[in-house]
Amino acid sequence: MLVLAGWPRWIPAAGAAPGPAAPRAPAPASQLTSILIVAQDVVSDPNFEGSIVVVMNNVGPAPIGIIINRPMPLSVSRFFPKLKQLAGRHERVYYGGPVEFGEVWYLFRAKSAPKTAIQVCAGVYVSSSHELLLQLLRRRNPMQGLRIFVGHAGWAPGQLQAEIQGGAWAPRRADAASIFDPKPLHPWPSAAAAGGGT
Repeated sequence: MLVLAGWPRWIPAAGAAPGPAAPRAPAPASQLTSILIVAQDVVSDPNFEGSIVVVMNNVGPAPIGIIINRPMPLSVSRFFPKLKQLAGRHERVYYGGPVEFGEVWYLFRAKSAPKTAIQVCAGVYVSSSHELLLQLLRRRNPMQGLRIFVGHAGWAPGQLQAEIQGGAWAPRRADAASIFDPKPLHPWPSAAAAGGGT
């Protein structure tokens, strides 16, 4: 598990799902394991306001999610200053959620599942393996089909279903195009947090 040195690790909220110790066996192809949820106007928590989250139910005992539309003011090249392949690149590290902030996760596209990754949806996988991330970053085009996140989101069993039923989230189908949209809808920090600036 990769942890961002020097960043605080936030303690998960009561009942939040822990990060996975190891990948679980892949679920049958017919079983829905991931969805996208879009925050609605009733969501007032600044951690989730305006967020789009990919939620996975095949990672731990309760749903675990990663906010996919919050780029942080930290470039991947600064995050990995020793990797020459990243020099001069401006892709950002993303805020994945308030749980275990300082822990690094990443979503990536691949034709088949590496041993240290879990399938999110067709052609998309999630992992927290440092070794696998370095392999991806040493590719000829290191950031193609790859997003890196700090922290994640978690819900207690039944909590997310109740929030969706209460109108806090609108569920959508998870697919690679939605997850890797090159134009994030809600940059970090938010326009509201920045006093209305862009």
